[in-house]
Parts: sequence; C-alpha cells; structure tokens
Amino acid sequence: MAITGIGVQTAGGNGVKAFWELLTSGRTAIRKISSFDTTQFRSRIAAECDFDPLAQGLNFQQARRLDRVTQFALVTEREALADSGLDPAGLDPTRVGVVIGTATGASISLDQEYAVASNGGSLWEVDHTYLSRHMYANYVPSSIAVEVARDIGAEGPVSVVSTGCTSGIDALAHACELLAEGAADVIVSGATEAPITPITVACFDAIKATSPRNDDPATASRPFDRTRNGFVLAEGAAVLVLERADRARARGAHIYAEIAGFANRGNAYHMTGLRPDGAELAEAITAALDAARLDPSEVDYVNAHGSGTKQNDRHETAAFKKALGEHARAIPVSSIKSMIGHSLGAIGSIEIAACALAIEHSVVPPTANLTEPDPECDLDYVPITARDQRLNTVLSVGSGFGGFQSAMVLTAPGVTP
Repeated sequence: MAITGIGVQTAGGNGVKAFWELLTSGRTAIRKISSFDTTQFRSRIAAECDFDPLAQGLNFQQARRLDRVTQFALVTEREALADSGLDPAGLDPTRVGVVIGTATGASISLDQEYAVASNGGSLWEVDHTYLSRHMYANYVPSSIAVEVARDIGAEGPVSVVSTGCTSGIDALAHACELLAEGAADVIVSGATEAPITPITVACFDAIKATSPRNDDPATASRPFDRTRNGFVLAEGAAVLVLERADRARARGAHIYAEIAGFANRGNAYHMTGLRPDGAELAEAITAALDAARLDPSEVDYVNAHGSGTKQNDRHETAAFKKALGEHARAIPVSSIKSMIGHSLGAIGSIEIAACALAIEHSVVPPTANLTEPDPECDLDYVPITARDQRLNTVLSVGSGFGGFQSAMVLTAPGVTP
C-alpha cells in the first residue's frame, strides 16, 4: 500500500518539515514539564508539543470542545490530506475510511474532569453534574476517529485501534488490510496521543519506567546507552494517507514509500516484562518480511522501538539478531525516541512517518545521546549523527505493555515484488 500523504505533530516543531529537520539534526526536544506542577513526581520531564489549536487552523469551538489528543489528529489529518493532493470533495465518501490508534485517549480531559467532579479528589462519590457536557465524547476513544471522519466527510470504514504502544503500527496495518480487501479506496490512518497528565505521569512513576534525569532533560532519553534509566514520556501524532499503489500511480500521486508487510505477536508472558531472548518480536519481524516476500538480507535500516529502558533495548537487540541473523550487524539501527520521546500509542505511526521520510531523503536518523554504548547492545545504533544512505527496505518495530510485538516493512516505491 502506498503512502501518499504525511502529517506530523511532535515536540520540537509543528508539521513534517520541522519534524524531519529535528530528526536529521540530532537535536532533542525534551524539557521540564510545563503544563502542571510536577514537584511531587519522580520524573518531571517530557517531550511537550508547542501547540496552539487556533494557530494550527482549528476553530474556537474545536479548541473548546475537543481534547488535545483529537486536536492533534485533526491537524495532522489536514496536513496529510493536503500533502497527498487529494480533495475529499472529489472522492466517493463511501470509499474513504479512517483508522486511528491511541493508547490513552482523551486523558487530559478525563484527568481534569475527574478533578472537578471529585473536588480535587476529596470526594469518593463524584457529582456528575459538574462534568463538561462533552465528557462522553472524551470518555469514548472512538470519538477521535469520528471527528477525523467528520472533518473529511468519510463514510467508509471508521475505527479506533488501541493496543498500547503498538497502536500506531497496528492502526496502519488494519488500514492496509481494509484497502487490500477492497473496503475502501483511500484510508486516512495514524495515531495520536496526549498523555502528559498527572495521572499518567504518576502511573509510570509507580513502576519506575520513566527516566528521573530531571537535571538534564535534553539527554534524558538514552536508548542503547549503558547509562539509560527509562523512557521519556511524550505527546504527538502522525497521520498518513494510504492508497493501493496502482491507484496512486494512476492518478500521478507522489509516493513516499510502500507498506509491503506487517505482523504482530503477543508474548503471553507478563503485563510489562519482556523475555530476554526477544523471540516474539523476532517472530513478528520474520512474519512481516515473509508477507513482504523479502529476505532479511534485503533490510537496509531498522527503526527500533528503542525506548531506553534496560530490558527493552536488550530484548530488541536479541530479536534483531534472531530474526536478521548476521545481517543484523551490517545494517544501521536507530531510535528517534532519543529526540522526541515516547508518545505511547502515537509513536508507531510517527516512526512509520520517519521511515517513509528516511526512504524519501536517503537519510538514516541518528540515536541521540548514545555516548556510552551498552556492551549487551552491540549493533550499529547510529550514534549522535545522521547518516546518508540509500534505503530500499526499512523495518520498523514496536513493543507494548501487555506483550504486544509488532513489525512493519516499508519499501521504496516500486521495490516491492
């Protein structure tokens, strides 16, 4: 399936251009949390977006009514559609679909409204009469996809995928399946997340998953580094316009890359833990390559999950070796979470957008802050500086709480057999 439009919202800048410039420069966009008082928290840093809904084209009612997570989705959807050259008014609405991924949904509104209804947490029995009239829409994650569908007039398949931190990859995979079965001609798909709230930060604090390197936010996210001590929470979104490749070529569309194969597996092991041998992720990688009809030796670059936790980075390294064999040592692997943090359900789509741009520009983004490599993570993790390299086949992977393991293969236009 062809990627013909891209929209991105992350820390460090608004839109695809700013996103790509940040990644290729190796700069980081992580700072102290500014949206609420973090004095009581263990981890007080995040990758926040400088986002003004009105400046980004939303109206006053959307700025008031919609949670930030949905605002991200609308802004990136509009950028992606404009980039694709498609005019929704000229499409059969019944042949246009929407698939959006998210892990935490409208968490900002839920957090704020609970505080109001419970009078700051002092009331065990909350009074619903104090809640916003828009509370139901914020409570149901499907409202995000509904708003995107309404914005573009889509009357085809509309759904939300919520599989934790693999939601972004899995949403795109589901969109590809719908296109393959002929359920739609165009699908607007991606993922969005706005989880920087007291309750979310507290949850990750409790399990010590996030980095407490509060004195130096810019270097806090250190995937594959010996001194890493947790991931950095982030917010953001990416939405892609997907079409069958033959349709895209027929209308003369610019194709960034093609989604050639995907797969997911569950480890049935532990809610947050990972087996050190990486077997389930390796199986997902192998299945995705098989679906693309490609050999492991044809992979030119791996976009790693690279969260910066001790167990994840070792788990991934083992999985790459198991799935790719000796070729794993010959190709570049990097983690963009080192620069834009980990936006939970959204990051998979953001990373697929980065992979498409890497193919487009023949550039491998670096792993920032990698100055002391972990001896157990002994692959080529592209430290500090981006690398010019022609890319025909790119592998991107995701790993999520609950045991989710997903992999997706992208190829340059025309490369897929």
